[in-house]
Amino acid sequence: MSVNPTIRLIAPSGYCINQQAAERGLDYLLTAGYRLENTGVVTRRYQRFAGTDEQRLADLNHLADCENLPDIVLAVRGGYGASRLLSQIDYSALGKRLAGQPVAICGHSDFTAIQLALLSRCGLITFSAPMLAGNFGASPPSEFTLQHFRNILRQKSYTIHWSGNKQKDFSVSGTLWGGNLAMISSLTGTPWMPQTDNGILVIEDVNEHPFRIERMLLQLWHAGILQRQQAVITGSFSGARPSEYDQDFSLDSVWQYLQELSGVPFIDGLSFGHEQQTVTLPIGATAELTSRAGQNSLTLSGYPVISSSRQ
Repeated sequence: MSVNPTIRLIAPSGYCINQQAAERGLDYLLTAGYRLENTGVVTRRYQRFAGTDEQRLADLNHLADCENLPDIVLAVRGGYGASRLLSQIDYSALGKRLAGQPVAICGHSDFTAIQLALLSRCGLITFSAPMLAGNFGASPPSEFTLQHFRNILRQKSYTIHWSGNKQKDFSVSGTLWGGNLAMISSLTGTPWMPQTDNGILVIEDVNEHPFRIERMLLQLWHAGILQRQQAVITGSFSGARPSEYDQDFSLDSVWQYLQELSGVPFIDGLSFGHEQQTVTLPIGATAELTSRAGQNSLTLSGYPVISSSRQ
């Protein structure tokens, strides 16, 4: 007999200032047939955070003690606060409890820090995915986003197609990793940064000027990380608006410069990030990327899938 999937909410970052959006998100998920747990985190607040460090940490570490694991663990929103928790997360216990389990840990933005730390310290694959307030609580939610979210969580292999800039034709495979660029660069030189060689790095950000984006990528290059990748896929960088002062300096020139510097192809145009229209990507999964005359495909496998009895 089919059982409705369970979503357990976590709030590891900022207080959800848009409570109306969060309520819309809860209503949408309930109407869609999901069972919701831990909804009290939506209104919880301490200073600018969604609770004290101890409360937000407990949201995560509780998963190690769950007798009945949820199908989906969903972050309420991003903001700031995840970085304060990294040294206190019980990676060993979470790794033991969640390894091989059909649990999809979902979020993006500030949550990238926790996702990469879980990948680095205990090999857990999580999903850079929609969040409660910003995506499920949109008015209305993007059907493109919802469709990609639903489909990838139910299929053992998933392929995304999109158009981007033209490169020399190539095909590579490796570990897909990344997420929010500001959070990736903030982990440089820390134990929370995955040591991924020959990987496929996917990046996105919001409200960052092109020169700041270039500076963060240069940090990855100076640290020897960027040049160890097989490809970089760029998602949305909304709010990255050059001024008259920049003249021809733009995101396109940033991608070209870093590609020439690192020797790693930059593939743009993926609908991924802080925009309403975004794909869901499994961070730490196996990926095959093919680019032919600006037409790109990314095939993903080896990530947690929701049990067919709970769909």
